[in-house]
Amino acid sequence: MKITTTPLEGLLIIEPQIFKDPRGYFFESYNEDKFHAAGISAKFVQDNQSLSQKGALRGMHFQAPPFEQGKLVRVVQGAVNDVVVDIRKNSPTYGQHFAVELSAQNQLMFWIPPGFAHGFETLLDQTLFLYKCTNVYNKEAEGGLLWNDPSLGIQWQTETPLVSDKDILLPSLQNFTSPF
Repeated sequence: MKITTTPLEGLLIIEPQIFKDPRGYFFESYNEDKFHAAGISAKFVQDNQSLSQKGALRGMHFQAPPFEQGKLVRVVQGAVNDVVVDIRKNSPTYGQHFAVELSAQNQLMFWIPPGFAHGFETLLDQTLFLYKCTNVYNKEAEGGLLWNDPSLGIQWQTETPLVSDKDILLPSLQNFTSPF
């Protein structure tokens, strides 16, 4: 397992060791000892799965304390442009974003600790996205940022994405008070 740091502290890209043979492939998508050795000592308590068509955009979401969530995300079918924004108010990278392509082909995983708004756009039809979460979902704790806030500078690949009514109403960074 190869762990790569990113410019935003705490975010990690995880490349599993893949064993291929004529039957297909095998890899560990989670191994507690290896993750702990890499500094990820989170306990996962909820798994989520979404299926989206090409051009769907989900985000930018987070769960506020005390229901904050760390997420280990990956794609098992299709591809996404996965994006996070640092919303830790005392972080030197507050308001900055980071993006990585996750796909069934590259089999990368992305560790997103609490304190980041998270979203993704699907690049292929029938994209199946998995999340391992460190806390259970709580509706009263949900929050987010406006996905297309110009001050974030996120370069989405889809010109006119399919976005939920709820996500269109999220605040810009300028009108946002971080709970972190």
